[in-house]
Amino acid sequence: MTSLQDVALMRLVAQGLAGPPAPDAAAAVRGLAAVQGQDLPGAVTSVALRTAGHRRADVLAAMDDGTVVRSWPMRGTLHLLLAEDLPWMLDLLGPRALAGLERRRAALELTGADAERAREIVVAVLSGGRRLSRAALLTAIHGGGVATTGQRGYHLLWFLSQTGTLCLGPTDGGEQTFVPLEEWVRARRRLDRDEALGELVLRYFRGHGPATVADLVRWAGTTVRDVRAGLAVAGDRLERLQVDGTEHLLDPATPELLAAHRAEARAVRLLPGFDEFVLGYGDRTAVLDPAFAERICPGRNGMFAPTVVFDGRVSGTWRWTGSGRRRVAKAALFTEDAALAAAVPALAAALP
Repeated sequence: MTSLQDVALMRLVAQGLAGPPAPDAAAAVRGLAAVQGQDLPGAVTSVALRTAGHRRADVLAAMDDGTVVRSWPMRGTLHLLLAEDLPWMLDLLGPRALAGLERRRAALELTGADAERAREIVVAVLSGGRRLSRAALLTAIHGGGVATTGQRGYHLLWFLSQTGTLCLGPTDGGEQTFVPLEEWVRARRRLDRDEALGELVLRYFRGHGPATVADLVRWAGTTVRDVRAGLAVAGDRLERLQVDGTEHLLDPATPELLAAHRAEARAVRLLPGFDEFVLGYGDRTAVLDPAFAERICPGRNGMFAPTVVFDGRVSGTWRWTGSGRRRVAKAALFTEDAALAAAVPALAAALP
């Protein structure tokens, strides 16, 4: 019988946090389909942790050369994903993310005409291989007659990215710049709707499984009906597993992978905030005691703290304190464990 602990440990090897790492950043991102990208430094660390080199520079290089992009492919949330995957994900998942658009615009005192004028402006200032920081692009939009004050600027950049005009591209001085999607994403996969649903289902469950249909619905902001349609396309390429009466789906190779790397999966590890191991599921019970949910996301405000993981479970949070030579990582564990707390500084120092 498969336990919730087995589920947690299998997720670690499926995600590449234990067992064979991905050869490079692109492979790590491909394996997860998309990586939470709200916090860029944390997202870079999340990907680097899953690669053989464990180097942030390699992840940033993949972003600077256009292999990996950062944008809003689903749920109105920033993610890292392969550039070739962004167009079909936008086509498949973008319409639901745009629901409620008119109400939001009314609250911001923006119109559809304002949004289309902003599109004309960004195309004009970015076409021909140009790139601009967020601040510079918002200045151009504002100067072109569309107000970007308050939350209007963020809304416009999100909308133009969600509808395929913009994406975030190379870094300049440590900040990502905006680029035209049509120019930056040179190679793109073309999938019809059924193919896209099958691809989404396969990539998610292979990289996150064991997980449930409800987990994927929440992760992608899609519907149960669409996930079921994707499962029909996937056919027998996924394994089904009953855990406490609930069906989970996963790559058939994952249980054997855990058997070969169980000790590594059980080891102590530190993860940045917003890591897929925590945020990649609608139901986090397998990896986190619900009683401690607010410890990793205080007030459920959407800001997720870096976590300490031991034996497949989130055992606490950690943070950097001090500066310079006095900079040290300290843990806030859910239960007292002197040995676990003592391991945190060295693990933090070794993070990419």
